[in-house]
Amino acid sequence: MQAETNDRRRHRPPQDFERWRVTLSWHGAGFVGWQSQPSARSVQDTLWQAFGPLLGAPEDAFRPVAAGRTDAGVHAEAMTAHLDLRLGSLKPKPAQLARALNAHLPADLAVTEISPAPPHFHARFTCTERRYVYRVLNTPQRRPLWEGRALHHPAELDLAAVRRAAALLIGQHDFAAFATQEERQTVRELRRLDMIQRGELLEFEVAGESFLRHMVRGLVGTLLKVGAGQLSAEQVQAVLASRQRSRAAANVPAHGLYFSGAVYGPES
Repeated sequence: MQAETNDRRRHRPPQDFERWRVTLSWHGAGFVGWQSQPSARSVQDTLWQAFGPLLGAPEDAFRPVAAGRTDAGVHAEAMTAHLDLRLGSLKPKPAQLARALNAHLPADLAVTEISPAPPHFHARFTCTERRYVYRVLNTPQRRPLWEGRALHHPAELDLAAVRRAAALLIGQHDFAAFATQEERQTVRELRRLDMIQRGELLEFEVAGESFLRHMVRGLVGTLLKVGAGQLSAEQVQAVLASRQRSRAAANVPAHGLYFSGAVYGPES
């Protein structure tokens, strides 16, 4: 309990700043990802820069913090972030602040919701679950309206086999075989890995507290090989146990992946 109290104090906003919770949506094609990078267009910096015209000085807004980082080309439907703002005499209503921000944001990034947050709320450290969706267009011919938003996979897939293999990956495992250049410990709890068919579109819905680098894309790539008859469900188990990245399929492209939501406890 004492450690939890200290964590909350450490992550509180600075004096005279207020914490705000933001939900964001973006099309990932024009961004290098969430995280700020030198001489590159990131979501983090683009959002931060939008506060300049509203507050009058860059130092009146701290760089935003998101529930998770995304790679270049990955989209977001509902990314949670927080910002610490020094509003002074400004007392904007949330709807007014959202409209003002969106007026200064490019067409491929939008604030869908913003609200005051308790001082201990932290978009990253108080997040209890992160959710992703990977979309696959399973049609013989491509669909231009899905270009850049879903992976086109023209071959027929054995969906029952995909679901059998996905079920074997649920739970706490060492997912090193599905991660790319990962230096952190590789044990993770995969809480959900469902494949839902919506007409011509297949949606892989994935949930867990945290993920390794490229883990979701490696999982989906491997499951597509199962659907194509190139791997069996039992072989996927062997890939998982091997902890060898070379045993799993290549990562599917980033443009089919979406950050779809973040979950927080009742006190957040």
